[in-house]
Amino acid sequence: MTAISHHDLKQKLISAGKVLVAEGQADFTRGHISVRLPDDPKLFFMKPHSVGLDELTQDNILTIDLEGNVVAGTARRHSEVYIHSEIFKARPDVASVLHSHPTYAVALSATGRPFKAYSQPGAMFSDAVGIYDDTINLIRTTDMGAGVAKALGRHRAVLLKNHGIAVGTASIEETVISAIMLENAAMIQMIAEASGTLAPEFPAADIDKLKHDISRPEQFAINFNYLVRQTERHGL
Repeated sequence: MTAISHHDLKQKLISAGKVLVAEGQADFTRGHISVRLPDDPKLFFMKPHSVGLDELTQDNILTIDLEGNVVAGTARRHSEVYIHSEIFKARPDVASVLHSHPTYAVALSATGRPFKAYSQPGAMFSDAVGIYDDTINLIRTTDMGAGVAKALGRHRAVLLKNHGIAVGTASIEETVISAIMLENAAMIQMIAEASGTLAPEFPAADIDKLKHDISRPEQFAINFNYLVRQTERHGL
């Protein structure tokens, strides 16, 4: 397989930012996404401070090392860089990290309740989401970032209680689609639980089979590419 160039990797990050904003993952300029360099896994590209996820360019994306230091680029670095650097340190299998503040996921995190399989997206996260509850504050130190990474564990997502989410997966495509599905699952769960007594969930084996079926790499790529095409059609 031909290795992706740094230019093309940045372009995919740019497309991801536009998709995330179109799908409601924006919170002013506060969210951030990164991708590990496949030819140098001790470095990663990351969105800079003070711009929206949909304002990424080839020139403003930063190159950062696993200690959180900027090694290329002149833009301001996010103070929460340690979410990314510490997850990359702890999880060699993770190639892309996102931190955002989606409404329903934050609301569900405040309840302390786990994700349930009340929907197909919910099945993917049923009993499979970490929780970081050390603080509501910004993750501005290596120790705090390490705490988020520990709470993430082997999962694809962690709720930062009353704060936001962090998603870490094997690709930009998987990270973006996982974040969108996480928010959809949280929204459906909040609506369902607010409606009253719920019917029993499906059997665990049925849920696990669905979790497997909707977690295939090609599915994340197909859905990501569809959303990229949508942003292009709408001139975003």
